[in-house]
Amino acid sequence: MYRVLKQEGRAKRGELQTVHGVIQTPVFMNVGTAAAIKGAVSTDDLRQIGTQVELSNTYHLHVRPGDAIIKKMGGLHKFMLWDKPILTDSGGFQVFSLASLRKIKEEGVYFQSHVDGRKIFMGPEESMQIQSNLGSTIAMAFDECPSSVADRDYVRHSVERTTRWLVRCKKEMERLNRLEDTINPNQLLFGINQGAIFDDIRISHAKQIAQLDLDGYALGGLAVGETHEQMYHIIEETVPYLPVEKPVYLMGVGTPANILEAVERGVDFFDCVYPTRNGRHGHLYTNQGKINLFNAQYELDERPIEEGCGCPVCSRGYSRAYIRHLLKAKEMLGMRFCVLHNLYFYNTMMTEIRDALDAGEFAAYKKKKLERL
Repeated sequence: MYRVLKQEGRAKRGELQTVHGVIQTPVFMNVGTAAAIKGAVSTDDLRQIGTQVELSNTYHLHVRPGDAIIKKMGGLHKFMLWDKPILTDSGGFQVFSLASLRKIKEEGVYFQSHVDGRKIFMGPEESMQIQSNLGSTIAMAFDECPSSVADRDYVRHSVERTTRWLVRCKKEMERLNRLEDTINPNQLLFGINQGAIFDDIRISHAKQIAQLDLDGYALGGLAVGETHEQMYHIIEETVPYLPVEKPVYLMGVGTPANILEAVERGVDFFDCVYPTRNGRHGHLYTNQGKINLFNAQYELDERPIEEGCGCPVCSRGYSRAYIRHLLKAKEMLGMRFCVLHNLYFYNTMMTEIRDALDAGEFAAYKKKKLERL
């Protein structure tokens, strides 16, 4: 059950009630692809840094350790000791970006595992079954993610198939949620809007899937090669055709600036590997912009990553010089510190966004934040 608490222009401040707790939106989901945040970050750490939702990936967990094993272990929540909401991505994007020698048919996709080369088939029903085995809070529908530079005719046919797949996903999830041995019979389903950078295809698809009365809606196939301006344009054109009383999720986006721009255009949910991936490479987010700890200027810098930051690293006073040393020595602790700081930065920014919306001051907050960044 989702409700909008406040609106400022198109920006929404809401909350989504789930079987694993209430999600305050707008929210940034912390990406733990294979049921772990890369950089040795535990679920205890996630609680400490204010994480609301953890995101794991259907494809990766199906390939290793296998969703049947996770089901035997009591589901993903029990497996990774996390009691808050989990969203599982359908695996569609990974099938199209990672798998070699794939064949797309009406029934689904035949492909080879990127881990051991074994042949795998995944279609809408299989994706729903895997996600049901994982027992996530929110499952994503299985879709094809066409390239942003694919030709119009290809995109149109691809989107039509994605719609047919979505209908099958919904039917299969309703069946799975009724089974006696289902781990989470209250699993929610989000559908995905596709259409590359063609406004009319996006809008037409949004209108079609809005009629299916799903638990939420996502914009997929963005941040895959188009410009920021094209992405913002697509969000602006498409979101008005998705139900305002349902959450909207922008998949795989993005930078702090991307998030601020998308919130203004009506987006509720975000996820991105940037804070973790950049952290592991010594690139850190601060309110004064990004810093790269590999730069020689930090060799004798006694300051924390950011003065006044409440993350577990800065608040304990670890210096930039020390963390730089750890990174250069390839010590895992350095990566862990940087990832913790970056995720805390993102989670804290989302709290600030929600507070600004509550106060009716989002436009002013956005302007000030962008200037500082």
